[in-house]
Amino acid sequence: MDRTTMSPRTGIAGLGMIGRVHLDAVRRTGAPVVGISASSPGRAKEVAHEMDVPRAFESSEELVTSDEVDVVHICTPNDSHASLAELALRAGKHVVCEKPLTTSAAQADTLAALAAASGRVAAVPFVYRYHPMAAEARTRVADGRTGEIRLVHGHYLQDWLSLPSDTNWRVDAATGGPSRAFADIGSHWCDLVEWVTGHRIAEVTAVSQAVVRDGGTPGTEDVVQLLLRTDRGATGSVTVSQISPGRKNRLWFEVDGTRASLAFDQENPETLLVGGRGENAAVLRDPAVLSPDAARLSVVPGGHPMGYLDCFAAFVRDVHTAIRGTSPVRHPTFDDAARMVRLTEAVLESATHRTWREVP
Repeated sequence: MDRTTMSPRTGIAGLGMIGRVHLDAVRRTGAPVVGISASSPGRAKEVAHEMDVPRAFESSEELVTSDEVDVVHICTPNDSHASLAELALRAGKHVVCEKPLTTSAAQADTLAALAAASGRVAAVPFVYRYHPMAAEARTRVADGRTGEIRLVHGHYLQDWLSLPSDTNWRVDAATGGPSRAFADIGSHWCDLVEWVTGHRIAEVTAVSQAVVRDGGTPGTEDVVQLLLRTDRGATGSVTVSQISPGRKNRLWFEVDGTRASLAFDQENPETLLVGGRGENAAVLRDPAVLSPDAARLSVVPGGHPMGYLDCFAAFVRDVHTAIRGTSPVRHPTFDDAARMVRLTEAVLESATHRTWREVP
């Protein structure tokens, strides 16, 4: 029997915070999680017992090549993404890989090409696309209600590294890669805004800063402030920070067109603000009145709040339908992820040389 006609057997490499989010999303689709790997065999056994997963693999390399697994979720530190994803694709697995896809643009482009040649589903969880009101914004841009887009702007702010004693493996450039704040969360903002508007960020100029921590100044940035131009003539700006006290996960964007503006706040995702010269409105998430794409993602009635975990589950459902070949590709792909790695490199180069950089 062709395994792709059944619920795909999933293995998850890495069961930290984001790995547990992946596990929850897979289980919400009804697909089995057959095994996990962790930082050590002992840790894998502990987590497998805790999360009621049948098998603890000795290593992530063993997991991504196992005959027991159809779909691999890679949730390990960034420096291992490229090698594990390549192993999985060459072993014939479908792959869901956390972002950044790789820590260099050359690696990312090579991996995206390998994924395309493999014929396997290769996805990256840019899951903010799955907020129904972000999808509603995309429809309103596409159908012309906003008019021509002139300006895109916003921010993505967190506070989890705002104290000198705060640290994490992502702070280490050897493990997390040369960019932290922008690669980790700035890429989410840029992917979402490109998806909503249909514009592509073509040119950037950036400044960055890193704060002194216990043990010295990290090799990765805490803040990026970016000016941008798009391929269709719009301009914009975004501030990305992981040191903004009180901001837990504030992804906010506004799109200003010739007829209307749209604003979305991930911390208040049940509404889309629509602005005009005559009046402003807060459009509520109600599947009965939303566009078809937004209604598809709106899985509970209006007034019953949806959030991040719902977005993740919707993303995994799209991956599974793509594996079965029963719908068009809706999920973010390795090509989308490779584009964000190229953008990240352009941002770092601009911040270093204090000049505009084109995005390849």
